[in-house]
Amino acid sequence: MASHETATTYNDAVVKQFTVMTVIWGIVGMLVGVIIASQLYWPSLNLGLEWFSFGRLRPLHTNAVIFAFGGCALLGTSLYVVQRTCHARLISDGLASFVFWGYQAVIVLAAITLPLGLTQGKEYAELIWPIDILLAVVWVAYAVLFFGTIMKRKVPHIYVANWFYGAFIIAVAVLHIVNSLAIPSSLTHSYPIYSGAVDAMVQWWYGHNAVGFFLTAGFLGMMYYFVPRQANRPMYSYRLSIVHFWALIAIYMWAGPHHLHYTAIPDWAQSVGMVFSLILLAPSWGGMINGMMTLSGAWHKLRTDPILKFLIVSLSFYGMSTFEGPMMSIKTVNALSHYTDWTIGHVHSGALGWVAMISIGAMYMLIPRVVGLKDMFSTKLIDTHFWVHTIGVVLYTVSMWISGIGQGLMSRATNPDGTLQYAFIEIVKFTYPYYLVRLLGGVLVLAGMLIMLYNMIKTLQQAKQGFAAPVLPVANQHA
Repeated sequence: MASHETATTYNDAVVKQFTVMTVIWGIVGMLVGVIIASQLYWPSLNLGLEWFSFGRLRPLHTNAVIFAFGGCALLGTSLYVVQRTCHARLISDGLASFVFWGYQAVIVLAAITLPLGLTQGKEYAELIWPIDILLAVVWVAYAVLFFGTIMKRKVPHIYVANWFYGAFIIAVAVLHIVNSLAIPSSLTHSYPIYSGAVDAMVQWWYGHNAVGFFLTAGFLGMMYYFVPRQANRPMYSYRLSIVHFWALIAIYMWAGPHHLHYTAIPDWAQSVGMVFSLILLAPSWGGMINGMMTLSGAWHKLRTDPILKFLIVSLSFYGMSTFEGPMMSIKTVNALSHYTDWTIGHVHSGALGWVAMISIGAMYMLIPRVVGLKDMFSTKLIDTHFWVHTIGVVLYTVSMWISGIGQGLMSRATNPDGTLQYAFIEIVKFTYPYYLVRLLGGVLVLAGMLIMLYNMIKTLQQAKQGFAAPVLPVANQHA
């Protein structure tokens, strides 16, 4: 492409790459989820192979859905949004390409090493030290690409979506680097520099802020751009969005110890985690209300626009998850919920309801736009996907809520003489039917992703060859 063309068009090639891989990694991650859900119902499905066992595949599932599916969605949408809101092309095509291919390399290496049992054993931070270093390098390159584009913006203000994306990028870099500090003992093994309770504290400072910044702040950046764009209405309250931003990032960092109630960490630290988790309800619901109220006067669009359905229902799940999380952080509630399937239900209400639905909605908006088309191949298939996905999420979360609360109550029940009323195997027997319902929910979610893949392929087949979106002059609306 000539330099003049490069200066006057957006770099949507990297956005298209990330968008396509979001769908593909979503299918891979959810397929692994369905496999391990099947293994919990039919244990013989591990086939007697250690690398196919639940313990090996479960971290593969979490890494694939969070960092491969969710990560590609975040990187792709952020690079699209930052160009449109800044009226500027990405600062470097080469750097953009490095970020894409580097990130895919990290994902592939994770998919190879985790089933082989090569892990640091830290929740959401399992990857061995050489992959950690590669990820840090790719992430810093991504930060340079994103913030460099903001610095060359043609508009004076920085749109709120970029505030959330920026906070997500900076926080994830700090979290990843600090929690992954280790002393290598071989190419595949290392010792963490922290020990005991300190290691647990650092891990859950990382673990909960992976939720707070990777799975919340980043996707709120997505919400603040794609909801008003699809509704074709201004954000309900710009002031509320700024209050939402500062309150969220100030409070979230302190909530991690709620994962460590009734453990060896100091009691005051557990209480600090609980209190900040409860305070967190306010900014979370402020953001949800801001997104929902953007549809004021345009609720009728939900009848005919399935993409808007994905975006708005995702916000309702965000509201539910961010009520449930603080509630579960209360010590007395946590005594019931901890180590039960209630936690699994809560996680998937957020992951499949909030994160996946807002990502899917954003992908349905992006796919045609980056190839010069107005709409996806089939709006009816998007609507079908919405209902299949929503029913799947409801089956999954409700079955886990019932299973988890039942587990908690049964494990605490005592006879008049103080002995436990239920043996562990009786609790397993109670849980068993709900695992089948959970599996059915997962199968529906995976089926929805396959519908999306078909729709995406048919859309890309109609793509305009050589399409490049022009950089809009500042006076125009965002594209």
